[in-house]
This record gives sequence, C-alpha cells and structure tokens, in this order.
Amino acid sequence: MTQERARGWWEEHRGLLLPALLDIVELEYHAVELATSTTTHIPGLLQTEEHARAVFDNADPQLPGPDLMARLSLRLRRQEVLKRDLPPMYESVIHEAALCMQFGGPKVARAQLDHIVEQSERDRITVRVIPFAAGGFPGAGQSFTYAGAAVPQLDTVQLDSSHGSMLLDSDMQLRRYRGLLERLRMLALPVGESRDFIRSIAHDL
Repeated sequence: MTQERARGWWEEHRGLLLPALLDIVELEYHAVELATSTTTHIPGLLQTEEHARAVFDNADPQLPGPDLMARLSLRLRRQEVLKRDLPPMYESVIHEAALCMQFGGPKVARAQLDHIVEQSERDRITVRVIPFAAGGFPGAGQSFTYAGAAVPQLDTVQLDSSHGSMLLDSDMQLRRYRGLLERLRMLALPVGESRDFIRSIAHDL
C-alpha cells in the first residue's frame, strides 16, 4: 500500500473494524469502475440507512451496539464514492431473491427498492435484475465485486462469504470473473425493464 493510500479516511476505523472491511472501502475508493453481483443481499453501495441497520441487526453472532454503529457508519460513508464529481462507473446485477428480502419489514423494504430505482436513474449507475424466471445461473452461490483500476493489471475481485472477504487478482481469476459478469449480463433484464421489475416488487409489498 502506498503512503498516499494509507492516509485514506477509512484509516480512522483501523483497529475498530476488521481489516477486510477497510480493504473493501479502499478498493472501491480507488476504482475507476465497479461491478457487483449479489444474490441474497442488496449491494452495500445501494443500501439505505434503515435497510443497512436491519441487516446488521440480523448478524450472527449478534453485533454489540458500538460495533453495529461503527459498521453502519462505514457502510454509509462508503457510498460517498458514488457522489464524487467524477464517480466510478457502477454496475450492479441483483437477483430477484435479494430484492424480495424484507429486512426491517415491508416499509423499510419498499423504501429500499424505491432507493435502488432512484439511484439507477443517475448518470454512471446501472442496475439490472436477474429474475427467478431466468432459472439457474453461474455464480449463483456467491456475491462479488469486480473493481476495475486505471491499469487493468491492477483490477481486483472481492468475494463475500460467511467467513469474511477475499481479494483475488491473478490474471486467471480476473478473466474468470470478467467472463462471469458477461454471462450474468446476458441473463439480466434490460435496464428499463429492471426498473419496472423493481417497482412492481415494491408495489406488491
């Protein structure tokens, strides 16, 4: 890690949160483009405060109050990367299962879905949905982020799992996840249909 990167705002959380969480923040901060694929959770960059709080409330083991607030604060501040004057290009492929999870109850879930639609209408943000009707698909059992760097050789994939986060950056691994993203895009609904699909789920809550 360079000296410049070591001065990032996330360093104030060093010692308070797991290093892997801060690695994710740094990865997002320095990326020129980001692509996420999620199957059971809304991507952190698109979560409302109420939804994020409900997710952390359901953590196992249960998070003590101070830890929950620290994670919530970090998650919300992470989203500032999409509000910069020139934010990274952000693409999110979300499975219908994640959109149907009612963390916090119907009211919170509806507001979360409305928020996703609103964010998807911003420049440089693309949201597409894989519906249940698409059937089985590659990578169904994992969520990941592909972070594109200014130099392609520095691209990184971040994997989520119940055991924590993992970073991958070998040429073979990067090729695999670039190919996986292309296959997921082919299965997902077009952008406009995805927005309508999300609205329909929100309407039915």
